[in-house]
Amino acid sequence: MNTYARPTVSLPDEVSVVNIGLSLFADAVRAQATAVEQVDWQIPADGDLDLVADLERLYGPRAADIEAANSEAVRRLDQSVPLLVDVAAAETIVPGVSGRMLLHCGPAIEWAEVCDPLRRSMRAAVVAEGWAGTVEQADQLLTDGTVRLEPAYRHDTVLPMASAIGPSSPVFVVDNRDGGTRAFAPINQGPGETAWFGRDTPAAVARLEMLRDVIGPMLRSIVGATGPIDVFALAAQGVQIGDDVHMRTQGTTSLMVRQLLPQIATLPDDGRGALAQFLSANHLFFLNLAMAAAKAATLWAGQVEGSSIVTLMCRNGTSYGIGLAGSDQLFLSEAPPVADAMYYPDYGPETSARDIGDSAVLELVGLGGAAAAGSPAVAGFLPGGMSDAAAMTEQMTSICASQSTRFKLPTRNYRGTPVGLDVRRAVELNATPRVTTGILHASSGAGQIGAGVAAAPIECFRAALRALAAG
Repeated sequence: MNTYARPTVSLPDEVSVVNIGLSLFADAVRAQATAVEQVDWQIPADGDLDLVADLERLYGPRAADIEAANSEAVRRLDQSVPLLVDVAAAETIVPGVSGRMLLHCGPAIEWAEVCDPLRRSMRAAVVAEGWAGTVEQADQLLTDGTVRLEPAYRHDTVLPMASAIGPSSPVFVVDNRDGGTRAFAPINQGPGETAWFGRDTPAAVARLEMLRDVIGPMLRSIVGATGPIDVFALAAQGVQIGDDVHMRTQGTTSLMVRQLLPQIATLPDDGRGALAQFLSANHLFFLNLAMAAAKAATLWAGQVEGSSIVTLMCRNGTSYGIGLAGSDQLFLSEAPPVADAMYYPDYGPETSARDIGDSAVLELVGLGGAAAAGSPAVAGFLPGGMSDAAAMTEQMTSICASQSTRFKLPTRNYRGTPVGLDVRRAVELNATPRVTTGILHASSGAGQIGAGVAAAPIECFRAALRALAAG
């Protein structure tokens, strides 16, 4: 009878362990006082085999062409120099704006589908244009289609939060001269009882009229006398002093006011006081200007064919849309809620409108959530504080193609913020940008009720990837 002799197995005195995937196994090894290196890994595309096949094509046979296109798209995002050159009425400068037309934030939408805050903003805009005497009359004009609705992105314009603007609204005019692109954004309305926060009260209408009749003309005179202003140069300084230039723009707004101050001082006494009071009360004054600059940059990058870089992200409180460079197609999903948030007293998730506004364009150029790691103000809205803010920027880095050469974070040893959102990486890692944003009341017209961070829905990224793979 043969007896099987088991081989002697000898183990080294010291074992180096690398664990890939579930951290449960790494935790078990650590519990035995053994060092272990954890490698973060997950199934690509959340295990969707069709998406995995699309990724194989885009990372395989077509990779060289896509990488070349991406390199150029990222160069344009990073190297564009958007300049504020004018302030003018939308109907005189924005392509295609005429007659009884309102531009609104986000993807195209029918009146019946418009969320409550944006409805209120549209009504206020109609009254401010003089097309209706009351918000009730404005509602009727919007219901019967007398006033046409157009998404602002089709007119190279970006609108924050629940903004809607008419032909007489004053807009910043921002030129990217290297790329020959021009973009527009309205003057920020400021805090309080304002239409961009979903209010349609007499005070909200009066603010729109003041911007048109008082603030806009003065700013046009000042910008004309000051000369072109490098918007991203100011934004880069703002990032150095704690702004993400989306949720928080206090530092950058102060830098902007300082640049305008010599010309403000030359205004007549009555004008000087009105403008000074408006600017001193509006810590988000720079936000809209930064958005216009980002739009000018993304328009230039968007002209690159065959790229997987996202150059459009917009929300209207009902739907969320993204677009890729070189494509006119918008890929849609339902607008998400704002998850990580802080609310004013007596408000919470149950009273919140969904994510809204065109300001997500800032995340595409390396600002907003991409710069969260350098902003204590953003960190204050996250459960883990600065560590969570750093994780936001790190996650964005994992789905972007490069790093900014101008927006640099002191808290990350002056590394550039992530830039060049790559739809392939987002789908592969099942990770999307997190956008810093305000929160509006869903139904009451109470206006802003908090602020926080919203994650872009993965569905529109998957749809964009499928289209790119099929192209």
